[in-house]
Amino acid sequence: MIAEGKHIYIYGEKGKAAPLIVMNTFQGNGSDVYSALCTIAEKELNLAVISDINWNEEMSPWECAPLYKNDSPYTGGADKYLDKLTGSIIPAIKAELGAEPEYTAIAGYSLGGLFAIYSLYRTDVFSRAVSASGSMWYPSFLEYAEKNNFGKMPSRVYFSLGDREARTRNALLSTVEDKTGKVYDQYKNKGIETTFEMNPGNHFKDADLRLAKGIAWILK
Repeated sequence: MIAEGKHIYIYGEKGKAAPLIVMNTFQGNGSDVYSALCTIAEKELNLAVISDINWNEEMSPWECAPLYKNDSPYTGGADKYLDKLTGSIIPAIKAELGAEPEYTAIAGYSLGGLFAIYSLYRTDVFSRAVSASGSMWYPSFLEYAEKNNFGKMPSRVYFSLGDREARTRNALLSTVEDKTGKVYDQYKNKGIETTFEMNPGNHFKDADLRLAKGIAWILK
């Protein structure tokens, strides 16, 4: 299906009030994530994968300069996209499913993982979240998380990283493990059920499996 110019791929069974996991992706249809979930998840779910994301625009909470020469800047369009996501895209997904979900959660990888966590502060739609190899290095995000309240207190939040992700000469990216740990500690101290899992490899290793593992964890 298409909504707000985005291709949306829905996996699961229509008409069932299973949890709805909304996943924003840079490219692809998310079929590999769903295939992995079918082998490891202990509960039925519906997965809605939203593609055609303008990544550096729609997943970034505010402006940030490019990380490397000749890269694109981050232009801070997350709030605008979140309005579309909650106002029309998710209602269209629910209409397609034909049932009100048990709850709605959000998942994402890399900058999509940052957006998943950011959305917890900007809306009350999501009760659980997955940030797989999330971009917690993003300038001022740790401070934002410290100072702001959730739209609705989440019940379960999953964080993960690769154990080689912080091994970089880039000053911002090298902070990702420390900052992810600090956001995780904030959530734990608030009484949220949360975990921070380290996976082998760099940022680009086993992305689909890392997402599936996070989604399976929040479904428990």
